[in-house]
Amino acid sequence: MNTLLSKQPQTIIITLMLIWLSGCSSSTIIDNQSVVSQTSAVRYGLGGVHQDHLRNDEVTIVLAFSGGGARAAALAYGVMQGLRDTTFFSNGEQRRLLDEVDMISSVSGGSFTAAYYGLYGNRLFDDFENDFIRRNYQSEWLGGLLNPLQWFSRRDRTDVATQLFEERLFRGATFADLHAANGPLVVINATDLGGGTRFSFLQGYFDLLCSDLASYPIARAVMASSAVPIMLNPVVLKNHRGCLNPTQAYLEQIEQNDLKEFQAAPGLLATINTLNQYQDKQQRPYIHLVDGGITDNLGLMALYEMVEIGGGIAPFIQRLGGQPNSKLVVISVNAAVKPASTIEASKEVPSIDNTVSAVTDIQLHRYNAATIAVMNQAVTRWSNELTSFWQPVEPYFIDLSFAGVQQQQQRLLLNQIPTGLALTTEQADAVITAGRELLQTHPEFQRLLQQLSQ
Repeated sequence: MNTLLSKQPQTIIITLMLIWLSGCSSSTIIDNQSVVSQTSAVRYGLGGVHQDHLRNDEVTIVLAFSGGGARAAALAYGVMQGLRDTTFFSNGEQRRLLDEVDMISSVSGGSFTAAYYGLYGNRLFDDFENDFIRRNYQSEWLGGLLNPLQWFSRRDRTDVATQLFEERLFRGATFADLHAANGPLVVINATDLGGGTRFSFLQGYFDLLCSDLASYPIARAVMASSAVPIMLNPVVLKNHRGCLNPTQAYLEQIEQNDLKEFQAAPGLLATINTLNQYQDKQQRPYIHLVDGGITDNLGLMALYEMVEIGGGIAPFIQRLGGQPNSKLVVISVNAAVKPASTIEASKEVPSIDNTVSAVTDIQLHRYNAATIAVMNQAVTRWSNELTSFWQPVEPYFIDLSFAGVQQQQQRLLLNQIPTGLALTTEQADAVITAGRELLQTHPEFQRLLQQLSQ
């Protein structure tokens, strides 16, 4: 998950004081417009992406960017550099693998890189390091909360952070701008705190709220994906009334079929049930969104659920913008760390900070491992389904994490980087380099390049 703070006790104490100071007079800003009062021809999501993005007919690439603050953003950036620098020939033309990316699913810290690339394309490699990775947003955010003017403001803690990213990164951009950028589909994921499930910033989800995604600010969506509970206020959406939409009709059709095909997958069943609950406008008039890493810290479950609930991999590929290609590639960029534990060094009772950190790490790594196992099997199964539907399709699941760093000292350094929005020069350089090298040396990536060169 992405947090604006490191785990240093002094920083935590200061932050708790700031939360108390800034929480007394704040109110919630709601930015999502009703489709009854404002409609748009733009439907950002599956089936709404441009068909003229000139992807190659050999490979479908989906990226998943995990949470982990600036560390996650930098690792994803390094992987993007690796894709940019990897080329192959197709029909006598040299192409970059980066240009073959069809979709990016992101949570928390990874959402900064995903949204920036979705909006600005190749400008990512010119500006993103200075605009985000090498800036100390942690200090800027804390400074904004300490500003005496903030004490008398109606803005909450999340609003202060959102304004920072609006000014520095996204500059008023909305999902209509993301659609117009004509890049890969970017799926920014948050967690519905009341419903306990993932919420994706796609028009299909906004349909359920009778709301228009096109006019919604990118900065606020990224903040929803990154809003660590307690440390940051939830981002709130109004669940508007008065509309009929295809997403609601589809979910009702699934219900009418008694959900039989999902009985063997309790997670999918729970997701469908929660999505159906958005129709109850009286009981759920407001949706509170927090850090996407709570329900899916890898960004992989968004892809899995979109495919499985949406009718299978073949319809998913078609709605993504084309026909099945001969190679299906899913790249998971996992910035989770496993810092060295000091608990076993003493018989003393661990501190509250150490206990909370250990419990969180155990839950995170177990859930990540289970998610990766599910996805690894799913990619193989999807490829088999596409093969029977269209043509032979070869699966490639590329799981990138700091565990794959071969040099022990470098791996130790990477695993000690705290989750926050500030990296030292040494840390930023190390993480970006790790992203490039983990991609380029991964056996499945090497197998993909070998197949593309034939």
